[in-house]
Amino acid sequence: MNFLTALSAIGTVVGFAGQQKAARAAEEAAEYNARIAAEEAVLLQRAKTAQEANLRERAKRLASTQRVATAASGIEMSGSPLQAMADTYFSLEKDVAMLQYASTIEQTAKQAEIDLTRLQGRAGASAQRINAYSSLLGGAVSTYELNRKITTGMG
Repeated sequence: MNFLTALSAIGTVVGFAGQQKAARAAEEAAEYNARIAAEEAVLLQRAKTAQEANLRERAKRLASTQRVATAASGIEMSGSPLQAMADTYFSLEKDVAMLQYASTIEQTAKQAEIDLTRLQGRAGASAQRINAYSSLLGGAVSTYELNRKITTGMG
């Protein structure tokens, strides 16, 4: 094997190694992005939990204010005052259900983002590996052809 053939072989191997590293980098980048999205999902859930707690606290204060106002007026807790308290409670539960539904949608969307990110990373890495092997085979054929031309004096 002469110098040009050796250079061709080295170039082929270096190109293959570079594409293999690019495949690993694609997977690592996708996994990093997926971890970031998973952390965002946790933060979204915590925010919704805090919103629900705030909503319940505000409704509790409103109900307490309604009870105090009713008691201060000397009216019994029945009829319209009782209906107002019930409306406060049912309104709260409806708002909490809507908040939980929105949270479920956000979590589902975030999980889909995580899954898609990982899938794209694997697909990109797979394409890089296929390119690496294709380049390796093409380089091997080119190196062989170069060596054959040099040794037979046809080049």
